[in-house]
Amino acid sequence: MKLTADIWVSAYLTRLRLTEIPAFVVQRGDSTAGAVLVKLNTLDGKACCFQRSFDLMTGERKWMVLVEGDEAEVDASIIRQRGFDPDLWVIEVEDRQGRHLLDEPGLG
Repeated sequence: MKLTADIWVSAYLTRLRLTEIPAFVVQRGDSTAGAVLVKLNTLDGKACCFQRSFDLMTGERKWMVLVEGDEAEVDASIIRQRGFDPDLWVIEVEDRQGRHLLDEPGLG
């Protein structure tokens, strides 16, 4: 059974909240099969956007950096991605320490 996008997003936001890392949904996508982008805002004018990709070598899904740099550039890239995929979810995580938890078990 495949995990739906809205259940994954809900679980991710809960895990962040339990670690006291602020996060919110910027764009709600398709509840069953929407792709998810996670923007990490380090609150210093910089940001990084992650997307989940399929690793052909291992057969696993991994979070990869889509774009990073000045927050305005990252936001522009996210807007372009939303133009390509209207079913896209966008989650923004705000953490000065750069924590996003995407590398923790169960979030791949």
